[in-house]
Amino acid sequence: MDRIRLGLQFRALRVRKGFRQEDLASAAAISRPLISNIEHGDLETLTLGKLLAVSHALDAVLDVRLRWHGEQLDRLLDEAHAILVDAVVTMLKGYGWEVAIEVSFSVWGERGSIDILAFHPGTTTLLVIEVKSVVPDNQAAILGLDRKARLGPGLARERGWHPKVVARLLVVAATTTARRRVARLGATYDASFPMRGAAVRSWLRAPAGGMSGLLFVPYVTGADARRARPGLERVRRAGSRHKAHRCVPKVGFG
Repeated sequence: MDRIRLGLQFRALRVRKGFRQEDLASAAAISRPLISNIEHGDLETLTLGKLLAVSHALDAVLDVRLRWHGEQLDRLLDEAHAILVDAVVTMLKGYGWEVAIEVSFSVWGERGSIDILAFHPGTTTLLVIEVKSVVPDNQAAILGLDRKARLGPGLARERGWHPKVVARLLVVAATTTARRRVARLGATYDASFPMRGAAVRSWLRAPAGGMSGLLFVPYVTGADARRARPGLERVRRAGSRHKAHRCVPKVGFG
């Protein structure tokens, strides 16, 4: 991060909006000296929350990126996503669902892909699934899944599936942080994804009517380092006789 450049960007936006430092401080609910620190690139004492508040007051978006070994961090996240998708697909096939993965679409200018599109022949039920290795931006996730559920029947018919019922499911990696974030936005998630846990599993075994649910896929310790969950590698102490383990997702759901 170029702190000086970032500070100059904040200052340029403040001046463009016709704000004094006092005005911006008031709008962001922080002190004026902190605004001065930001504009001078002095960020050591600032929290990310304060920077976000100032950005919001300027009608701007703060884009913070973490980089590691070029594209390696993106590959780690992609691997975590792929492992979760594989676990869900394995479960669905066991319950008699037909499954398509990474179904891309381009419909009247709407482009994207559906992580998992599943069809239950016995009940002619279509299930649109979004898989997240971390808790997503709640508004974006809800709107995105709504859009994909709307487009799902047309994509299903292209595969010879003719659904009478459309359901949707958000799958999230079951970490303490993820559960805490969902709980913090409980009212929003309860309204959008009222079915959870055992109720979702029961519905997946025998679909009956529509469903909008959220399912946590838990991680457990395993020895297969190739199927590691990023960020949860155990570090072996010097002299230890035990090999390091990484965390992998359990093919079980909660």
